[in-house]
Amino acid sequence: MAKNGKRVAWVTGGGSGIGEAGAEALAADGWTVVVSGRRKDALETVVAKIAKAGGAAEALALDVSSATDAQKAADHIVAKHGRIDLLVNNAGINVPKRSWKDMELEGWDRLVQVNLNGVLYCMRAVLPTMRKQQDGSIINVSSWAGRHVSKMPGPAYTTTKHAVLALTHSFNMDECVNGLRACCLMPGEVATPILKLRPVVPSDEEQAKMLQSEDLGRTIAFIASMPPRVCINELLISPTHNRGFIQTPLSRD
Repeated sequence: MAKNGKRVAWVTGGGSGIGEAGAEALAADGWTVVVSGRRKDALETVVAKIAKAGGAAEALALDVSSATDAQKAADHIVAKHGRIDLLVNNAGINVPKRSWKDMELEGWDRLVQVNLNGVLYCMRAVLPTMRKQQDGSIINVSSWAGRHVSKMPGPAYTTTKHAVLALTHSFNMDECVNGLRACCLMPGEVATPILKLRPVVPSDEEQAKMLQSEDLGRTIAFIASMPPRVCINELLISPTHNRGFIQTPLSRD
């Protein structure tokens, strides 16, 4: 922790959904938040909303699938703020053609590049700074699909999210000696814009029963609030009305 008490968080995929809610919750807790994503206009909207609420935030356009750009983003944050205390790896995608019968290699490659490689690129980019600080926390947003295999998310999404869980645990095994810790956050269904990419979009009534973005925002802020001696290795969270428990595979979307 910096002597002046300043805490700096970098949130990827911060232009909407879980990333936006996480950035807002962290800012409300006093963090200086850097929100990154591909859509600069969406990021600016989030920053303005945080500023209106009295928080400190800035936008940084970024495609996490570029290792070079991820490193440049981390270097920019360190040059401006002097530190990075928290990385929230939230950027992630899925595609409509997600089953074995219609999947395309282009879609598979894109998911691996964003959902897995992008997570690694950002972790690797902040690692030297966190090691130097002998303090730092990472939250990797995976999915319920990172723990439980099911048909609906598709093989590419399920595989990348499982890999993020393994990546998180391997990080803790190596970096705990440097005072660093990572949490794999695995939410069940969340009512976010990514649902529009599903082959069958859930109804408004169904989405109302799902986890909401603000629920995950509060969860991210909770994990980030733990003292350095605490590592929440993984956190599995779902709606009470869990469609994976209720519906049969044939009736699911």
